[in-house]
This record gives sequence, C-alpha cells and structure tokens, in this order.
Amino acid sequence: MQDEENSFPLLEANTGETEASEPWDYVLVADRAQTNPERDQQRQRFLEELRRKGFHIRTRQDREKLFFGVRADSGIFALYRTLLGEPGGPAPRIQPSTRIRIVKFVLNGKTANGETFDDLVKEGVFEISFPLHKEEKTLKKWARWRSMCSKQPIDNIRDYFGEKVALYFAWLGWYTTMLVPAAVAGVLVFLSGFSLFHASQISKEICEAHDIFLCPRGDHGRSFQRLSDTCTFAKLTHLFDNEGTVLFAIFMALWATVFLEIWKRQRARVVLHWDLYGWDEEQEEMALELINCPQHKLRLHQHSYLRSATILVLSLLVICLMIGMAHVLVVYRVLAAALFRNSAWPFLEQQVTTVVVATGALVHYVTIVVMTKINRCVAQKLCDLEQPRTLSERESKFTVKFFTLQFFAHFSSLIYIAFILGRINGHPGKSVRLAGLWKLEECHLSGCMMDLFVQMAVIMGLKQTLSNCVEYLRPWLALRLRLRRQRRACRDAELRAWRRDYLLNPVTVFSLFDEFMEMMMQYSFTTIFVAAFPLAPLLALFSNVVEIRLDAIKMVRLQRRLVPRKAKDIGTWLQVLETIGVLAVIANGMVIAFTSEFIPRVVYKYRYGPCQRGAHPAIDCLTGYVNHSLSVFYTKDFRDPVQMEGWETVTECRYRDYRNAHDYNPSEQFWFLLAIRLAFVILFEHVALCIKLIAAWFVPDVPQSVKNKVLEEKYQRLLDKLWYGGQRLGQGRGKTPIPTNLTPPPSSSPKSTDV
Repeated sequence: MQDEENSFPLLEANTGETEASEPWDYVLVADRAQTNPERDQQRQRFLEELRRKGFHIRTRQDREKLFFGVRADSGIFALYRTLLGEPGGPAPRIQPSTRIRIVKFVLNGKTANGETFDDLVKEGVFEISFPLHKEEKTLKKWARWRSMCSKQPIDNIRDYFGEKVALYFAWLGWYTTMLVPAAVAGVLVFLSGFSLFHASQISKEICEAHDIFLCPRGDHGRSFQRLSDTCTFAKLTHLFDNEGTVLFAIFMALWATVFLEIWKRQRARVVLHWDLYGWDEEQEEMALELINCPQHKLRLHQHSYLRSATILVLSLLVICLMIGMAHVLVVYRVLAAALFRNSAWPFLEQQVTTVVVATGALVHYVTIVVMTKINRCVAQKLCDLEQPRTLSERESKFTVKFFTLQFFAHFSSLIYIAFILGRINGHPGKSVRLAGLWKLEECHLSGCMMDLFVQMAVIMGLKQTLSNCVEYLRPWLALRLRLRRQRRACRDAELRAWRRDYLLNPVTVFSLFDEFMEMMMQYSFTTIFVAAFPLAPLLALFSNVVEIRLDAIKMVRLQRRLVPRKAKDIGTWLQVLETIGVLAVIANGMVIAFTSEFIPRVVYKYRYGPCQRGAHPAIDCLTGYVNHSLSVFYTKDFRDPVQMEGWETVTECRYRDYRNAHDYNPSEQFWFLLAIRLAFVILFEHVALCIKLIAAWFVPDVPQSVKNKVLEEKYQRLLDKLWYGGQRLGQGRGKTPIPTNLTPPPSSSPKSTDV
C-alpha cells in the first residue's frame, strides 16, 4: 500500500520546535472529514495560545485525522520547581509522570476566550487528547497473564502512571495478600460443617420427622409437606450456620481492622520512599493554576446551609428510591412464586422457593448493573449542586455520594432477606397479603440463612466472573476491531506511534475511580454479610489474583495512557473502608442474632433442652429442638380448608415460629428469645468494636522507622538553614558572629525526586 505521507505531506507547525528524537508529551486529534472554517480558526487560536505559553507543536496528518504533537518548554517546569521547591534546597528532577500532569492541566485550562479543551471537543474543534505510551519493558512484562504470580513493580508503575495508580495497585496487592488468612478461615468454617454433615442432631431429627407435616406455603399450596422432605436442605444449611459462624464473624471484624492498620503502615513506607510524606495536594493545585494563568484568582471555600440542606434532602429521596427498588424485588418474588406454583413443570412446582431465590438473585444483579449507571449521573448532579472548590475536593464528595447510592443498590435486597423476609407474614390461616391479593413470600424451608447464602453466592459469583469477563473482553474485542479496520501502512514511525495510541480504548476521569469502586463493593460483600457466606473471602481472593493482571493488561496494552495523578494515600477510600468495617460488625452481629439459628439453639440448650440442669454424656443437648422450634396450627382454623388435599386426615401442621397453639399470638419463648437476640447484638458489637479499637491501638498507623526518618530529615533541614544562615550573618562588620559550636552539616547529594 502506498505510504500516506506521499499523498499527505507532513506539516511543521512550529519552526523553533525541538528535535524529532525528543518525546512528545501529548497528542491532540482533530477530524479532517468535517471541514469548517470557523472550527479551523478556533483550532488555530487554541494552538497559537499554547505556543505563547511555551509549548512546541508539530502537526501530522493521515487520510482521516489531524494529529498535533505537544511538548512543553522547560521554562514551565522551572516555574513548577520555583513554586513548589524547598527554598535553598536542591533542585528536584521532574518525573515523566509530572510532565504529563502539568501539560494536561495547562491544556484543559481556560483560554483567553474562556473556553477549555473539553469545550472545544464538544464543539467539534478537536476530537480527543491523550498522553503517549512509552516503551516500558518492565511494565510490558508485568502486564501478561503468565506473570500472574510475579511481584508488582510499584516504583515503575509510579514513574509511568503516577502515584495514584501505583497506590491503587499497592493497596490491591496488599488486600489480596490479606485475603489468604481470611479465605483459609472461611474454608475451615465451611468444612467444619461437612464434618457434622450427618452427625448433626438437628439434621437427624428433621430427616426422621416423617410424621410431622408442614403447613402449606403460599396461596396455591395444595398439600401438606412432610418435614423429612427438607432433609437435604437442612444438612446444607448446617454447612454455614454452625457454631463456628460466630467465631468467624469476630475473626473477620478483627481481620478488617488489622488489614487497614497494616495498610496504613505500608502506605507510610511507600510514601516516604517517594519523598511525598509532607506533600500538600491543595498547594500543588494552586501552583498548577498559577502556571496556567499567573493572574489566577484564588477561589475560597464556601458553604451554604440552604445548598447543604437541599443536597441532603435530595440524597435521602434517592436513597428511598434505592430502598423502593428492593420492594420491586419483593413484588417480583411474590409474583414469581405464584407463577411457578401454577407451572406445568413438576420441578418448578416442587422447588418453588429455591427457584424464586435463584431467579430473584439474577434480577437483583441486573438491577445493580442498571442502577450503577443511574447512580453515577445522580452523584454527579449532586456534586454540581455542592460546587466543590478543587478537583480533589470534587472527587472526594463524589466518592461519598456514589458509594452511598451503590451501597443501598447492592445491599437493600440482602438487608430485606436477612432481617425482614418471613417475619411480617403473619401465620397460617391469617397471612399478610400484598395489595390484599398475594401472600408475602416466606423463608426457605430450612431457614432464612439458606436464602441469604444463595443470594450472596449468585451475586458474588456473577460479579467476580461475568463482570471480569466483560471488563477484559469488551476492550480487547473493541481494539481488535479497530485495528482490523485500520490496516493502512505508514512509514513514518512517529505518526505510526501516534495513530497506534489513538486506536487504543479511550480512558476517562472515572477509569481508576471505577476500579476502586469495584473493589470497595467486593470488600463490602466480603465483610458485611460474611457470617452468611464464609466462602466470600475465597471467591474474592481468586477474583483479585485475576483482577490485578486484568487491570495491568488494560492499562498497559489495551487502553490509552492514564493521565498521572499525584497522591500520598488512597484518599476518601480509606474512610470508606473504615465505614465498611463498622457496618460489618453491626450486620454480622444482627445476622447471627436474627437470621441464623445460633441464638435459639443456645437458649434451648440451657433453658428448655435436656441439658438445662447439666450435660448428659449419653444425650445430645439439642435433642427435641426441632419439635420445640416449630409452632402448631390446627387445620380446622384454615379459612378455606376444602382446597387442601389430605386435610381430612391431618389435624395439625407445623410452621417455623414461636406462637401459642390456642390463639396463635407470640409465645413466652418468642419474647424471651427477642430479648436474648437484642442483648447478643449489643454484646457482640461492643466486644467486636473493642477488639477493633485494641487492634488499632496495638498496630500504629505509621512505623517508628518512618517517623524517625521524617524527624531526621526535618532536623537536617534546620541544620542546613542554621549553618548557611550563620555563615551569611557572620559576614561583614556588625553582624551576628557564627556560633563557635556550629559544625557544618554532612554533605549530601541532591535528591533526584519529584517535588
């Protein structure tokens, strides 16, 4: 194929530009097909203004696009050093990531006409801008599937993508490492249930209860079901609802605290290594504003009680909408149960509850996908109303709002299943009905823990498998299709490199944010309802091993280069993690108290069972628990008993509740259990939170070595100032003499670090 440069000669847009061998910081792209004199003039005005600010520009073109290479003059970075460097200190070296960040800030700053580059993109003057990928062998080797178990080159990631991306991978790597003990503990709890799969006294009684009939469930129950028919589900429930669940929940509360505290120590070491311990993000943003426009006026902090009240009210309304989505799921499950009971398929009619729970989880997953897009738009609008002062402040406020909305979207149905499902249904013969027509759904025959387990397993399984597949395959296929359509040869290496980066998948300001949000939601599932799903840490561990390599491949090979961001921590996400840790303690305590059978079993052992006056070696303390935990309902009290098959031979049926047999009101055991449940929640939360506080105190946030290093550097700077200041004061007549005990500080070579 004929080279494009033969038909389209290269345009040199700046006679005083740098040599071609020097790398370009940024590339701007415009569409040649849409010629418009007014847009061309706007483009030329923008490029001329960049030149006046000290940028070199080179123009290249192919058949379809105009490419503008942009490189900043050294004077811009000298001003950066002047504004942020230490007075009298060594001149720091500008990192490549810092160059790109400064250029991006100036490019997107307001022009003399009050327009930004984003405004020009919306008007069609430019199409896109992006920093160029460089040949980085270490990162190329790291971003391969076969390097899945290799160590992460955090320093190389920092030099190439900036500190914010490097801290994300450092945090993700540490989180994955810490998941190993959590996954082992969860598997042990799960396997402990297997050891008692056939030995559980409760499972034995259920499997042998051939003469106990359960009351018909739902509006279309046609027959009484034997309790022994639920034998298999009773054994499965015992896998994750056993005595080890409480210990595992306390362990995970301690694990979350230790994970965060040790991460803070890891972060402190990394930040000290990067010489960013005393870096001020607000000061840097002001410096960039002055570099872009020396006449920039400082924007002060503002607060409006009216605006804050408006945002609060709107946020509460949106949260109510999220809770309303959970009610939509409830309606679906009620209608689906009625539909499946009338199905012509025998399997659906026999396993209605299991099918409803599984399909309900699928509907919940689809709802999460849809609501994620809606929540993003809502959070952006709320941030616009709040009018944050800086980009970092806007990002922090957006993080809080978006996470809050996502939390309710993800967990509203789980909260309903754990604490509401089956508890407001009334009792046989007098059921609570939806709109007066359909009976509310009930928990699984083996208990609500089974429903919660299935819901967690389906959602986590889909999010960790389907989401990861889509996250990788979509950009991979999109890039392959674009490369297939763009097979024109190009002899010019520079234009070929620009066009190759242009064909990569685009990135946005939310690219890294979305990765963090995905991990935060996974962390929430791993900790908040882990008592109901002890295998959650194991799933998260497998997912994260893939996620690290997947994100690396996307950033290095499939996407355009992310604009580097400077940071010394993970920002607001740390507060989000701490909040999740507190919510995990509360939620797991309530799951153990109100959802599992742990409290009723313990109370039966020591108050109602055969061991109330002491243990007997020959008798299991839970003997008779099943009969004790099922209430009695007399079939003669059914409002429409003619529809029940076999009602003539069955005089009573049983259901899961604690009610009196004569009036069906809550029994004395019900109120006693409720008091014990509430006491357990209070005790569990206080014990777990105390353990968290002790662990946080025991493991300091910052290692002593880091504190000592920072202290020594401060002392050395004071010595430098004292020596050189004393030298200057000692020169000349009448000046303060140099102290006799003053010794010059040890010579140190200038540090080649970022400011």
